[in-house]
Amino acid sequence: MIAIIDYGAGNIKSLQFALTSIGLDAKLTTEASVIRNSDGIILPGVGAFRDAMEALRNLNLTELLQQEAAAGKPLMGICLGMQLLFDKSYEDGEWRGLGLLQGTVDRISGEVKVPHMGWNTLTHHQESSLLNGVPDESYVYFVHSYAVRSYPQHQLVSSTTYGGLIPAIVQKDNLIGMQFHPEKSGRIGLQLLKNVGEMIA
Repeated sequence: MIAIIDYGAGNIKSLQFALTSIGLDAKLTTEASVIRNSDGIILPGVGAFRDAMEALRNLNLTELLQQEAAAGKPLMGICLGMQLLFDKSYEDGEWRGLGLLQGTVDRISGEVKVPHMGWNTLTHHQESSLLNGVPDESYVYFVHSYAVRSYPQHQLVSSTTYGGLIPAIVQKDNLIGMQFHPEKSGRIGLQLLKNVGEMIA
């Protein structure tokens, strides 16, 4: 069973539906026992970094997520959820994240419209089982104003270009981040979720 962390940061029913449609058992939860007993965790999210971290703290989930990740349980962050995995964000101030991945988050730069909203392509930087059945230059759906800006290059799996290079998929061992919304990215998104499910199984 995959635990989807339901901490009030956006409508995540579509994510649960997408996982169910490809045969993955997923449960929306904030219960510590359910999260501990899960095979893998997905941390979704839209909105403000500070508010999301505050919600996780109020639900006593920050240390639990850190402990589960340290124990080797697969943990994937989607959109804002990916950003929360990193050390800190400079969204309307300076805010500490979960610190599971090294790096910082900052506003999308360059002469482009913000938020970055719509379909954009993935450029692959390394081989990964996450990319099985996902050709280079596949289109996925983005909605975000902030992006990871400093990070270890060897953790970059795929990127997109919007006002510069934006990390789209990152991975460090059992930790995965996807800046886009796989559940809104059609066949390619479902393939990515299926690949994550195979990693969790």
